Parts: sequence; structure tokens; C-alpha cells
Amino acid sequence: MPQLAQRVGRAKPSAIMVIAEKAKQLKAAGRDIISFSIGVPNFLPGEHVYAAAREALLHDSGQYGSNRGAEPLLDAFLKHIEALGFAGYTRANLSIGIGAKQVLYNLAEALLNEGDEICFAAPYWTTYRDIADIAGAKINVMPCGSEQNYKLAPAQLDAALARKPKVFLFNNPSNPTGMVYTAEEIAALAQVLLKHPDTWIITDDIYNSMVFDGIGYHNFAIARPELRERLIFVDSVSKTYGMPGWRVGLIAGPASVATAVTTLNSNHITSVPEVITAAAVAAFSGPQDIPQAKCKEFAGKRDIVVAALGAIPGVICPRPQGAFYAFPDISVAFGKSYNGTKINNDVEFCAALLEAKGVACVPGSAFGEPRAMRISYTCPTAQLAPGLARITEFFSELS
Repeated sequence: MPQLAQRVGRAKPSAIMVIAEKAKQLKAAGRDIISFSIGVPNFLPGEHVYAAAREALLHDSGQYGSNRGAEPLLDAFLKHIEALGFAGYTRANLSIGIGAKQVLYNLAEALLNEGDEICFAAPYWTTYRDIADIAGAKINVMPCGSEQNYKLAPAQLDAALARKPKVFLFNNPSNPTGMVYTAEEIAALAQVLLKHPDTWIITDDIYNSMVFDGIGYHNFAIARPELRERLIFVDSVSKTYGMPGWRVGLIAGPASVATAVTTLNSNHITSVPEVITAAAVAAFSGPQDIPQAKCKEFAGKRDIVVAALGAIPGVICPRPQGAFYAFPDISVAFGKSYNGTKINNDVEFCAALLEAKGVACVPGSAFGEPRAMRISYTCPTAQLAPGLARITEFFSELS
């Protein structure tokens, strides 16, 4: 029998979806389950988005769209990134994809040859390692534990870039930690990047509109415009606008990279559908009241989560300032037992928590940090306090 391609053997199911599926099965069996596992915003976009989609349906051409992206969408995205601080880009600097995940996969195909090195900090979004593995890249992970607030230090980056990796992949605000880099921290890292001109820089910043405490969103290319010639900014409508299922991702970067991604699009996705495009244009260009209100709501939920975790003896949770995640260090539980069963690691902890208390969290090892677990706090507000109370109770019952 013919064999599958070797790259398929390097592909792995999402660890996040494994936990979510287990929680779904328990709920179907009648268990009272509170899920802190899936990173979805759990709100819907404004009516103007749906109105734009309905109008597009009425005038649907039924034709293929642009491989780069429809001009109205590109123009709306240009205005969006100008507001963030990215001035001087044109349509030639942009391209689209079916969500940010597919955009990142395209960038891996466009920038990485088999055996090239990619570096990124841990904790990292699970897909970074998965895509790099499929692409056949060598991975250099820079560990950033809770003792350094899950943030990359300039000296770590300098040491990693001295190896001359082909790509440096950066995430701000962070999934899974919710940490956000200050203007000063971005400037310090940008200074290091200037020393190493042979590395592409990808900033996966799809949570750029979900930043709390007035810290603001900052990017290397804004801090040091000289980096624009090798920096690719990745964004999406998924998190900001409550549209993960609409699947629209975009990049802004050097024209050569945008053209390469566009060419790859011509060989697989072809284009984003007209109706989806119209909805995305409306999201970027229309009222921003819902995203702004949700950002404030998430900041309030963050405060509840951090207060609850901070009251558990031995648990360390650096204060997140963006996205909708908390990433507590739960290693204080390792070596203890629950109902006679010893907990040796994060996977066993999360499995025991789900079975005993009906709370689903994702083990930190899925994100390259086995001392922690991820809490996504986008669940209905009525479930938040009870879920946190169950976690607190679980810790109290360890022996």
C-alpha cells in the first residue's frame, strides 16, 4: 500500500481541542462542566456586520475573488493598521488568508526551507510548534517562566538570534499568558533585532485591540521603522470582533512577502468569499463599540481570575494585561495527591481537575511550559466565579 507523506507524521492534533472534546463528552454524559479551555471570544459581532453580509448575498457575483484580497478589505485593513501606528503601507504590502492560522502556515511555506531554524519564546501558542514541525524547520525555544513574568528578555533574544535563525516569531499580547509588552520592553527587543539583520520577524498580534490598564499596543516596526523591511505583522477579525468562525486573517509586511503569500493563495484557497469579505470590511470600518465594551469586560474578568488564583497558597499567576487568558504556575500541586491518586505533572493535574470538579483547563505543556495551565475566561460571567471556586476547592483538597 502507498505510504503517506512524511510531513503528515509530523502533524499532531491540537492539544487544546483534545481537552475541549473530553469536556464535551462529559457534558453530553450529564456532567456539570465549566470550560476554561477554548480560546474563543464568546460574543457575536455587531448587527452592521450581519447587515453587510446579507447585502453581499443579495449582490453575490458567484465569481472567484482576488488572491491578495478584495480592495475594500485591503483598504479597510490599511486604515485599521494606520490607527495602530503602521503608516505608509499600501495594498502591495498586504495579503489575506483563511484565518490567522492559515496565514501563519503560508508564511512558514514562504519563508522556511526544510532544516531552517525558527525561534520563539515559551510559553507559545501550540500551533507555532505544529506548523514548524510540518514545515520541517528546526525549532529553538526560548523559555520564559513565571519568574520572568512569561516575557522574553533582550539577552535571551540576542543569544537566539546569534544562531542566525531564518525566522523569529513573536506574539503580543500573548496566547496563552495574556502578557503584554510595554513600549520600553518592545524598544529594548527591537534594539536587539537591529543587530541581527538576517532574520525575518513575524509578529502574531491578533489580540492587539484587547489590551488593558492603559498599557497600549506596541510593535517593533513602530518602535524602529528600519525593521519594516523584514517584519510581517499578522492580524485577524477572530478575537477583536467575535468572528473566529468567519476565518479572515491578514498580513502587512514587505511587498515581496505579501506577493509570495498571494501566490500561495492562488494555489490553494484562491480567495476569501465575497460574503465573508463584506462582513470583515464592516467589522474593521464600522462601529467599534462592541469590541471596546468587550475589552473592558475582559479586563474586569481578568481581575476576578487573578484575585482568585492569588488567594491559593503556592500558585503564581503573573498579571495578564491583554487577550483573555491567565496562565497560573500550578507546580505547587506536583507530588501531592487527590483522593489517593498522585499528581505528577500538569497533564495529570488538569485531568484530575476535570474529572473531580468538572472544570476544563489546558495543560501548560501544550504551550511549552509544563509547570502551568491555561485558563480562558471568556465563559459566561455567571460561570466564572463558580469555576474558580471549584479550582480553589480542588487545591484545598490536595494532600
